[in-house]
Amino acid sequence: MSRKKLGFWTSSSLVVGNMIGSGIFLLPATLASFGSISLIGWIVSAFGAAALAFVFIEFSKMLPGTSGGPYVYSRNGLGDLAGFLVAWGYWVSIWCVNAAIAIALVSYLGVFFPVLQDNNVVAICTGLAIVWGVVWVNTLGIREAGIFSLITSILKITPLLAIGIFGLFYLKFENFRSFNISGVSDIQAITQAATLTFFAYMGIECATIPSGDIENPKRTIPRSTYFGLGVVTVVYMLGTTSLMGIIPPEELQYSQAPFADAAAIIWGPWAESLVAIGAIVSTLGALNGWILVQGQIPAAISRDKLFPKVFARENKNGVPAVGIVLSSILISLLMIMNYAKGLVSAFKFALLLSSMTALIAYLFTSVSYVMITAKKEGIIHGFRFKAILASIAFFFSIWAIAGSGMEIVYWGFLLLIGGLPVFVWMKIKNDSSK
Repeated sequence: MSRKKLGFWTSSSLVVGNMIGSGIFLLPATLASFGSISLIGWIVSAFGAAALAFVFIEFSKMLPGTSGGPYVYSRNGLGDLAGFLVAWGYWVSIWCVNAAIAIALVSYLGVFFPVLQDNNVVAICTGLAIVWGVVWVNTLGIREAGIFSLITSILKITPLLAIGIFGLFYLKFENFRSFNISGVSDIQAITQAATLTFFAYMGIECATIPSGDIENPKRTIPRSTYFGLGVVTVVYMLGTTSLMGIIPPEELQYSQAPFADAAAIIWGPWAESLVAIGAIVSTLGALNGWILVQGQIPAAISRDKLFPKVFARENKNGVPAVGIVLSSILISLLMIMNYAKGLVSAFKFALLLSSMTALIAYLFTSVSYVMITAKKEGIIHGFRFKAILASIAFFFSIWAIAGSGMEIVYWGFLLLIGGLPVFVWMKIKNDSSK
């Protein structure tokens, strides 16, 4: 029986759904501390994201139907060790992020169910129930998970777009006169704003990861990636512009729920609940998308005999269910740790590490693309153009890693080399079985 696959719309929803998580609901408040100059930061980061999208799309054409995304692409150009380090860091970052998304989802539900804010036991049980409910959906089949992603993506985009569009009619242009209130130079302000906004584009590679489960991947992945990038950029830019124009910067930067505040101004107090529902759907959709991805990455490494073979084991629906379940156990442990007194700060630190390790994947993939293209095409005009775009993606990744801070880079390096014993063990095991 042939396996049901993802089409253009479900692939696009995976890109959109994984990029638009819970962060966008607070990001405009963070950017307000820079002033309207932060809108330039969005443009700069969108340009960097487009360069990264180009690299992933070109790789999807070189290796159509090959699942694994950044891992497969890095391994093809840089070898087993580089591929393993990318996959190891990326996999760890995914289950850390999923734990954070689940906790954010519970906090949004607390708006409607106060017991979740007052009782940690009820909160953690609710969070775990949601995680394992989404795991169950993903084990039904990748198409079913894709349809769920499509539905939640439409539901999450609708309130954000509505506020972004209708908010344009409530703009007060005097709110944009505070161009740079950050206290640093314009270049520094743009750099810092672009670093912050660049993290909102993480997930742009998600259509390439389940490539083997996508219909006509050579055509579908480029279209869905560029479409997803375009949709997300419009949502981000419209939302940030409207919020900055509606709410004065001195108020916006201290807002705990900027989209809810803007909705209340446009439609009245009842609209705050609409935004809270949008945040719940947004985080639920992101959780679904990243749980789908968290099974694909270890499965791809396992098929190449660089990870325990149990992670590649598929159920009757063609899903690497064992890998999803084992990864979700780690998510559950992180969530329990978050609600245990004294370990909250350690948990938050792990989340910062996840961003850094994901950026490592972008960096290695960009270098790998240049190497493979140089070997295939030689140093010709077409190669130089591709190398320039890949270099932009590379330097954007370095820029964002540097923006993570020295301490995060230090611990992120230790996290990556912490996976080396697994790599050595698998290599020895493979050599002894020959």
